[in-house]
Amino acid sequence: MTDPSAAPAQDHVVARLRAAGCVFAEDEAALLLATGRTGHDLDELVADRVSGRPLEYVLGWAEFAGLQIPVTDGVFVPRRRTELLARLAGARARDVGGRTPVVVDLCCGAGAVGVAVAAAVPGVELHAADIDPAAVDCALGATAPFAGRVHLGDLFAALPADLRGRIDVLMVNAPYVPSAEIAFMPAEARDFERPVALDGGRDGLEVLGRAVARAAEWLGAAGALLAECAEHQSAQLARLVAEAGLVVSVHRDEDLDATVVIGRRG
Repeated sequence: MTDPSAAPAQDHVVARLRAAGCVFAEDEAALLLATGRTGHDLDELVADRVSGRPLEYVLGWAEFAGLQIPVTDGVFVPRRRTELLARLAGARARDVGGRTPVVVDLCCGAGAVGVAVAAAVPGVELHAADIDPAAVDCALGATAPFAGRVHLGDLFAALPADLRGRIDVLMVNAPYVPSAEIAFMPAEARDFERPVALDGGRDGLEVLGRAVARAAEWLGAAGALLAECAEHQSAQLARLVAEAGLVVSVHRDEDLDATVVIGRRG
């Protein structure tokens, strides 16, 4: 039986969200109403969103590749563009024949990319790492259904030594926004996500460059590095990957506005 109060409630929430400038007010209202029905106070949820807090923090999760990825305040919210990275990484993992693919999600944030690959390619050996303890906490929960192991630390220093030389798929979604451009990012990112998840240094490639420089020693004989960057950074990143001794290809998805540079052994 239809709840006669549902439509007025949704209309009220949509009106409040529209007044606050939420572009996708109808979609957000439906999600907030669903969350409110699970025991949360709807007025508090809506007020939280109207105040400018990102929807994902209000809900406690972000949608990524058809999955719900838990996120808490300050943790990098996975972007839809990064689904290209997950899709390409999944394809590489499926190409590993006769054994369990070893997959590493470096700079994992909430763990979205690694979880998407593990969901698409059952049975992978999944590792994830991040320098932000709050992100690691989120990734621990997200990767648990896939028996993932999550490590705290700076890039490869976080990983167990026994992974050296045997990684099949190394995904890197490091921060790549140039420091001077963070001030021009949307407020939901600039004001709510931790700078460590956004700041890529002077040219945006400082963290990525450090990851690329050491990638080859961690990859297996047929392993591949996959790194997301901005389109205008792809030529420079490709040069860094080539200088690291890897065979380079650049992949672009216009619909997602996504760019991924791949470096493979041999």
